[in-house]
Amino acid sequence: MKSFIFRIQLSVITLVIFQLCDINHVIAQSRNSTFINGDALPDAPALSPRGTYAVGVQTVEVTNKNQIDVLHSVGGVDPLYDRHLTLEIWYPAQIKEGKKQVVSYHETLGLYNDTARPFIPYSFLGRAVRNAKPNQSIGKSPLIIVSHGYPGSRLLLTYLTENLASKGYVVVAIGHTESTYSDRAGFQSTLLNRAKDILFVLNQVATWSESASKHLLSGIVDANNTGIIGYSMGGYGVLNAAGAGYSKKLDTMFAQLSGGSHAIKSRITNNPEFNASHDARIKAVVAFAPWGMQRGVWDGEGLKGLKVPTFFIAGNLDDVSGYEDGIKAIYRGATNSNRYLLTYMNARHNVAPNPPPAATLMPGVNFNEYGHYSEPSWDEHRINNINQHFITAFLGIELKKESNEKYLTIQENSNEKTWTGFKPRFSTGMELLHSIPK
Repeated sequence: MKSFIFRIQLSVITLVIFQLCDINHVIAQSRNSTFINGDALPDAPALSPRGTYAVGVQTVEVTNKNQIDVLHSVGGVDPLYDRHLTLEIWYPAQIKEGKKQVVSYHETLGLYNDTARPFIPYSFLGRAVRNAKPNQSIGKSPLIIVSHGYPGSRLLLTYLTENLASKGYVVVAIGHTESTYSDRAGFQSTLLNRAKDILFVLNQVATWSESASKHLLSGIVDANNTGIIGYSMGGYGVLNAAGAGYSKKLDTMFAQLSGGSHAIKSRITNNPEFNASHDARIKAVVAFAPWGMQRGVWDGEGLKGLKVPTFFIAGNLDDVSGYEDGIKAIYRGATNSNRYLLTYMNARHNVAPNPPPAATLMPGVNFNEYGHYSEPSWDEHRINNINQHFITAFLGIELKKESNEKYLTIQENSNEKTWTGFKPRFSTGMELLHSIPK
C-alpha cells in the first residue's frame, strides 16, 4: 500500500515538474523568439504566409443527441447516447491596434489507458486572440471543417487553421469523442462517427450562421460554401462525408469489432440513408494520408461517389495508410473528382500535423510522443509551409474563385524547373499530380 501511495506521489511530483518546465518554455519562447508554428520560413512558397486578417479563437461544446453508442453494442443491438464534441473555432477578428496576437493552447502528450505513455500536460503558442470579437465588415466567409487522426486532437493542425482564418475563412476543428489522446476508446467508434460528426458540425454551424442565432458565428460564415479537411482517420471521414461510400467489406469488419452491430451500413455505398446524406454545401476536400484502402474500406464503386474537387497529400513511404496500394490508389480510383495528389518523397504518415511539441524533448518522455508528430526525412516546419501554400491555392480556387491555377500547374516529375511560387532551387523532393473526371 505504501509503495502504491509513493508511486502516486512520485507521479504527481513528476507531472508538476513537467508543467513548470513547460510553462517556463512557453514564457521563454514568447519573450525570446518570434517564431511560432505556421510562421513562414525563409524558403516558404508564395502563398504560405498569413493573410491580412487578425484571428480570433474560441472553444465551444456541442451535443449530438441520440447517437448510436457502438462501444456498448451487444448481439447486434445498438444503444443510444448523447455524443458530446469539443470544437475549436478560428475566425477573422477585430483586434485593437497594437494588441499582440498570441494565444496559449493546452494539450497533453500520452494516451488514455496506456501506462507506457502517461498523460503529460503541455502548452504551445499560436497566433490568435482568445474570444476576440468577430470581424463583421468582411461579410460571410467560407467554412472549413477539420477532422484529426486516431488518436488526435482538434489542436493538431493549428499552423494551418490559424493561417486559413487569417485569409478569410471560418475554421472549425472537431475534437472527436472517443478518438482523442485523452479519451481514446474502441476503434469502432471512430469508424462509425467520423463522417457523421463532420456532417453534424456542418449543420450546427449552419444554424449558428443565421442572424437570429446571436452566436459568435452569426452573420460571418457561409455554410453553403464549405471545405472539409481530414488527416488519416479524418481523411477517411471527409471522403465519406463528401460522397465516397464505404465498401461492404467494412460492414463485415465493423460487425466483428462491435458485437455484431451493423450501424456502419448507413455509410456504405448505395445505402439509401447514405445517399440521402449527400450534402451539396461541401465544395472542396483536402485529405491528408486518408486511411483504409489497404484494409478494403474503399473500392472502385464507392470512390466514384466522390465528385467534389479533392486535394490529396501523402508521403510515398506512408506505413500507416500505405501509398501505392493506399493513398495513391484512392486518388486513382476517385475518377469522378477533379483531384490533385501532392506527394512528399521519403515521407511517411506525419505529413499533416504541427511539429513535435517541445515537451516531447524532455528526458524520460516515451519516443512515440515525438514520433507521432515527426518525419524522419523532412523538416516539419517546411512541410507545414508547403501545405499552407498548396491548400491556400486549392481552397482559394474552389471556395473563393481566386485565380490560383498557376500554383497547381506542375509538370509530372518536374524537379528540374522551379515550381511557380517557390524560391529558386527549393521545389525539390515533391511530386504533384492532377487528374480530371473521366
